[in-house]
Amino acid sequence: MKKTATTLYAALALLLVGQGALNQLVVRDIWVKNYMPKGSQSATSGLSPDQMLLALAGFREMIAGILWVRADSFFDTGNYDAVLPLIRLVTILDPHQIDVYATGMWHIGYNFTDEDQRSDRRYVPSALALGKEGARNNPDTYELFFETGWMWYHKVDDDYKQAVKWFEEAHKRKDMIQARKNLLAQAYFRNGELDKAIDLYYNLWEEAVALEKGKDATYGNTQVRETIENNLDTNLVRMVQRGDVALKNGTYEQGQYDTKPPFDVGFSARVSVVAPRTIRVEGTWNVLPVGTRVRIVLRDADYPNGTPAGMNWDISDEVKLDPPKNITFMQDQLFVRNRRFDRIIDMSKDVTMYPFSAKKYLVEFYYNPRSAPPHIQDKFGYTGIGFTDSNFLSSDARPGERVMYTNLELSQDQILQRGEWIDRSAVVATKNFDAGRRKLDKDNIINIPNLRAGA
Repeated sequence: MKKTATTLYAALALLLVGQGALNQLVVRDIWVKNYMPKGSQSATSGLSPDQMLLALAGFREMIAGILWVRADSFFDTGNYDAVLPLIRLVTILDPHQIDVYATGMWHIGYNFTDEDQRSDRRYVPSALALGKEGARNNPDTYELFFETGWMWYHKVDDDYKQAVKWFEEAHKRKDMIQARKNLLAQAYFRNGELDKAIDLYYNLWEEAVALEKGKDATYGNTQVRETIENNLDTNLVRMVQRGDVALKNGTYEQGQYDTKPPFDVGFSARVSVVAPRTIRVEGTWNVLPVGTRVRIVLRDADYPNGTPAGMNWDISDEVKLDPPKNITFMQDQLFVRNRRFDRIIDMSKDVTMYPFSAKKYLVEFYYNPRSAPPHIQDKFGYTGIGFTDSNFLSSDARPGERVMYTNLELSQDQILQRGEWIDRSAVVATKNFDAGRRKLDKDNIINIPNLRAGA
């Protein structure tokens, strides 16, 4: 019995030595080439050869699956902070877990909110970085290219050039779902590339017709074809009525179009600090139909990589589990009713999300007609040719685009109501703000006239 045990130990020792040699000479290079998440060497450099061997032996996927089941229980209980490290670990163990990458992007970009369900925008760069990593690790499928494009199109909702770039990459993949291809056309429209949008719709229509006539056609193919036809016809009519065809032909000045003359939105605003970390935002907007949402951003005046009413979101390839703790970035929408808005924004319950550590802050107001709903764009145009503001029209906030932009300044003491502001409220306003204008309409009545009606 003793001899048998000795033989067994000797065999195990030989296996251990052989495993170590195999790890160093063969396994590690194969793992680095085929399995290690690209661009994430810092996250995996601590793995031992034994751990890499387990991964190559098949335990990697099994462990990743177990961890993802565990993450699902955290989702169910709302323990979102616990989900992040599991997402990161699963994508490191199995970089081809496409659903985990996609769910992780959504979780990081959307799920961290304050008491009023405003997203913590400080997480967005990490959500984008996760999407980029997933696309690099899974270049043969459209999914993570599409998900990253969607993050730019819907969540950032500003830099449409990036949305176009990622959707175009998704279209290059053979497994791209037909029903999702329309979104690239919408991104083209928002990026001001109207001809590309129409050309794409024609190409998609031809594809849909061919699929509908195929031997395996279903009613779903007919629905896709009818949807594309409707989108194409609707946008061709809009391009004519809004004057885009005339602009291309050089005849815009000679005709009457829905976008003429440019409509002055008459923006004005006043911001009052009504309690520590709480502001009241009032203002005017000369557009009567319901549907306008003016972006408001309150951020550190020296926010890193900041741009007017936004930031350079594509700042890193590193997926960080925690956002920068010492900076403040609040973004919301001001809903306009009866040509005015009046909103209380309370940030006092979310001190971690809004630390107010800086000495000076900007309250920014921004509106881009490219993001407007169709009934507003019928007057403003796809790219804002029918849009203006006598005080705050800007072509610098977004180079090459017509947007409304202005900002007001508040100090740290004013927002926190301390020092000389401990017993009084700070009030800042645009030069054209008219307090009396707010009393024109009754609060319980919504006027819904035609946009071209008189003010």
